[in-house]
Amino acid sequence: MKLLRRISLVCIALLIFLKPASTQVINETVAVDTTMVKTELVHSPKKAAIYSAVLPGLGQVYNKKYWKVPIVYLGLGGLIYFVGWNNDNYVLYKQGYIDLTDTQTDPDDILTTSYLQIKGSERFDISISTERTQFKDALLKFQNYYRRNRDLLVIFSALFYGLNIIDASVDAHFFDLDLTDDLTFDWKPSVHTFNNENIYCIHCTITF
Repeated sequence: MKLLRRISLVCIALLIFLKPASTQVINETVAVDTTMVKTELVHSPKKAAIYSAVLPGLGQVYNKKYWKVPIVYLGLGGLIYFVGWNNDNYVLYKQGYIDLTDTQTDPDDILTTSYLQIKGSERFDISISTERTQFKDALLKFQNYYRRNRDLLVIFSALFYGLNIIDASVDAHFFDLDLTDDLTFDWKPSVHTFNNENIYCIHCTITF
């Protein structure tokens, strides 16, 4: 009987000492798991910026701002289209100007007449010196016009691309911001001392 009592006391003592340790291990495990979950849920502005840099609109998808994706592609698509359109016209007028001012020095050289494909060229009689000069000036003017438009649109396209990256990064910064309807405004009179003088004012506090 004495032996059984001793064994029982030893078992009870072991249970008492082991139970807190087990609980501590479980608590530590839960704490570590919670920390890991919180870390994984953090929204990364860096990732959003990289995604939009690699593929415009992808950062907006990462931020779950799907309605911005059509705006990004319509903006970039429109700018790229007009860059190509202005460049095509620039090349057309440039080649027309080159062909019009080209002089045949080599008998085997074949003169091209691409300027005849330009709309409005039929109004000029290039056999007349004055009209030929007017046509040449017009070709040069439109050549410079379309080149300037093309270059400006290329700059605007680069700025729009950069704006797409900035927008994704800024949205990511505010992604985890708690914008609840719990907005309170509190005010109360207060007295502040400045240069040994009392200044009466209103202290306002906004909680959100």
